[in-house]
Amino acid sequence: MLLKLQVFAFLLLQEGQVAFDIQSMWAQMGWTARAVVIIMFIMSAYSIGIMIDRLIAFNGARKQSRLFAPAVAGALREGKLDEAIKIADRYKKSHLAKVVVAGLQEFKAHQLSSEIPGEEIEASKRALERAEAIVHAELKRGISALATIGSSAVFVGLFGTVVGIINAFQGISTEKSTGLGAVAGGISEALVATAIGLFVAIPAVWMFNYFTTRLESLDVEMGNSSSELIDYFLKRSHQRAGAGK
Repeated sequence: MLLKLQVFAFLLLQEGQVAFDIQSMWAQMGWTARAVVIIMFIMSAYSIGIMIDRLIAFNGARKQSRLFAPAVAGALREGKLDEAIKIADRYKKSHLAKVVVAGLQEFKAHQLSSEIPGEEIEASKRALERAEAIVHAELKRGISALATIGSSAVFVGLFGTVVGIINAFQGISTEKSTGLGAVAGGISEALVATAIGLFVAIPAVWMFNYFTTRLESLDVEMGNSSSELIDYFLKRSHQRAGAGK
């Protein structure tokens, strides 16, 4: 298919000098082709907005987590839960801080409560799982839209191409003329829609795969932090139980 398009483009160049003027091409486009181009630019702007937003969110989460991890580890080694919670509250963008603070608050609340003795570990584990799910959803926001744009932009562009080619051949029947020169303008307009579709779809697919990989990495980090925090709670509970005997 690609070879046929290359041959066809070569023949167009040999047949006549087809000027690529965007303004005149836009003026000659039908309302369907114009609608396709406008939709493609809206999809492109929306995908670029998502890319920028997710890059800022992911980079902020990684940067703050690198500062948060050693700070909270030092507070936990000294047994200062309140200090660890205050440290987590200072790093609002950190995905690790959002998960850890949920577990710390739940563990501390059950330590102070006598209604459910011995259940602080399970309650903390559930709180950590809920926090992980919430943070995962926050980080994933908009990424599925990139997948939708990447998979549909090509077909929207192809629709514009098909409509443009139909209009080009209708022009042949109207003008009663044949040859490549008669359809060169219409074919070039039609192929612009496919080019725009590829221009929108390819970056969206690339960035979707990139963000998916980074999200998986952040999920692993949150899971490891939750596991380490549960181990810390177990050790602390055993120490408290041993001291009480």
